[in-house]
Amino acid sequence: MPDATHVVSGKVREVYGLDENRILLVASDRISTFDVVLPTLIPDKGRVLTGLSAFWFARSRDSVPNHLLELRDDGRTMVCERLEMLPIECVVRGYLAGSAWHDYQATGVVCGHALPAGLRESERLPEPIFTPATKASEGHDENIDEERAADLCGEGRYRAAREASLELYRFGVAHAKSAGIVLADTKFEFGVSRDGELVLADEALTPDSSRFWPATSYEPGRPQPSFDKQFVRDWCEETGWDKTPPGPELPESVVSGTRERYVEAFERLTGVAFERYLADPAVVL
Repeated sequence: MPDATHVVSGKVREVYGLDENRILLVASDRISTFDVVLPTLIPDKGRVLTGLSAFWFARSRDSVPNHLLELRDDGRTMVCERLEMLPIECVVRGYLAGSAWHDYQATGVVCGHALPAGLRESERLPEPIFTPATKASEGHDENIDEERAADLCGEGRYRAAREASLELYRFGVAHAKSAGIVLADTKFEFGVSRDGELVLADEALTPDSSRFWPATSYEPGRPQPSFDKQFVRDWCEETGWDKTPPGPELPESVVSGTRERYVEAFERLTGVAFERYLADPAVVL
């Protein structure tokens, strides 16, 4: 890309500058678990993330503006508006899973939200809750309460990000339900445009940023089979790895199983055959 200047490498994405108003986001096939990038690639993973994000961006922009300007023909690159990013991840949880389940077991509280007693693992919450987290360039993200998140962002921007996140989550839940998928939780990132508008950025409602469960097998009281990277997390846990770099190499069975899950999520949520997307990425817009 002779017109682009490399800016930064994320866990999954490479960021390039085009000019003072635009950047390129290139989604690689890297995968991270427990905030550690693993040495093994998942073929086509970056295209799944990009295609799904573009699909959601195109359908939610009337309610929440986003940074997508152009989806390029390689299926893994987006031209995006350059933003001042908020220093938090905006996590919405509709079900009790992951770190929220561990926190609930220990204290009955998740990021400042006191939840009813007696909830089971993977149980649907009475209402979705917003649970912000810090962004860690290295090491683990940290769940924080709303007061600290507001201090980091400013009260007005924080409230706007929280309301936009909850609106996007509810939109995603309704669409996923129609595809036979439970959207258990998800995270968003937001930035501020040059004119001061809050804008959805990075990715949206992908298997990297969300927990997707098949609705037909959903049953509270246990972990759920999933279309996301929980499959890789579970394998990593079973190895006894201490969750510090370097991460373990993934066996071919985990690589192929992960790709299959990501592609199935893409096809069920978009209604588009993945091979068709590879031939013409614009079909998701």
